[in-house]
Amino acid sequence: MTSSERRNGDKPPREPIAITDKRRGDPDTGRVREHTPSEPVTPTPQREPDPTTPDAEMHPGYRTDREAGEHPDRVAELTADLQRVQAEYTNYRRRIERDRHLAVAAAMASVAAKFLGILDDLDRAREHGDLESGPLAAIAAELGAILSGLGVAAFGEEGDRFDPTLHEAVQHEGAGGDPVVGRVLRRGYTFGGGKVLRTATVTVVEGPARPGDVTGTTSGDDS
Repeated sequence: MTSSERRNGDKPPREPIAITDKRRGDPDTGRVREHTPSEPVTPTPQREPDPTTPDAEMHPGYRTDREAGEHPDRVAELTADLQRVQAEYTNYRRRIERDRHLAVAAAMASVAAKFLGILDDLDRAREHGDLESGPLAAIAAELGAILSGLGVAAFGEEGDRFDPTLHEAVQHEGAGGDPVVGRVLRRGYTFGGGKVLRTATVTVVEGPARPGDVTGTTSGDDS
């Protein structure tokens, strides 16, 4: 509109007024708005993976599949690492189980060794005929059964072949080449079928050498 037209009394046209409610709180519900009405939210479109896009910008799943296809040696290496870890864990469990059994056996052997003195007293009582009957005989039988159940076994009898790993000799008689147990002064005990809890204290009798025996010394005068 020209200035001449305005002078004739006409008013200039008014621009439309737009009111934007920028308040974060909704006046009707009192809840906080996630966005203002003047700023509509448009969803972000999902893009398909682009093979030309750098690996750092790719979708993780797509990148893994791509690496698996392009690097089969890497997959084989990871598989070998996993198998090695599984084997190490299996060996670890076996070692722990073995150590546990050894610890239990050692504890049981330690407890059984504390009863050997009582067994010696019972042996002396048996030699004097005090274990033929009565309450003491019943106690000796029960204690023997308990220790036998734990794997404790006695050894050392007259006439046994002398074994320095099992017998402790306190006296030697004779000059032959076949040492045997003469008298048992204190019996020995083993645990678990092989572990020696205590050697037997014995006297040794040297008898004539048996055919095939090899002695460490020779007799006679060479002069």
